[in-house]
Amino acid sequence: MNIDDFWTVIETARTDAASASGDPSQAFASALVERLAATSKQTILEYQQCFDQLHGAIYRRDMWAAGHLIGGGCSDDAFMDFRAGLIAQGRQWYERAATAPDVLAQHPDVIAAAVEGTDEARCSTKPSTTRPPTPTSASTATTAPFYDDYDQFCGPRTDQARAEMGESFDFNGALEMQARFPGLARLFLEHNHA
Repeated sequence: MNIDDFWTVIETARTDAASASGDPSQAFASALVERLAATSKQTILEYQQCFDQLHGAIYRRDMWAAGHLIGGGCSDDAFMDFRAGLIAQGRQWYERAATAPDVLAQHPDVIAAAVEGTDEARCSTKPSTTRPPTPTSASTATTAPFYDDYDQFCGPRTDQARAEMGESFDFNGALEMQARFPGLARLFLEHNHA
């Protein structure tokens, strides 16, 4: 599976989910699992490898700060979900935000969260609510757990070094955040304190 194939899987699952009833994030997760389950174990391993590469590529402080603004805070786990959710938004949103995280101020769910103005709405409508499931739920039956197979496929997984995250800055400094993220700051700092 190459990167184009990966994004095709995501977009197809998004299309399938759009026509389903119920919770959009659950519909997306189900559609993605269904798509992956119809493939081979090799394809699922390749999917996970592409996912990990994209997920790791946005393990940066500027992206974390964007998640912090949108979510009203962003723990380590929330940042993992936020990055996964950005992948679930599809290639266009992922690539735009990877280049300039402040573009998320234009995302309809982010705008809705800002308008709603409550922490609950900020958590429930941010892009991370449509996180792709891990492929363990779509993996074909094996005698070994999925990640044992995955480690054999591409080598042991390692956490990204903190040095790769980029320049450190204060996520709680309003002036700093306004300078770095004018669109998101307008939605979540200025709007909520006006």
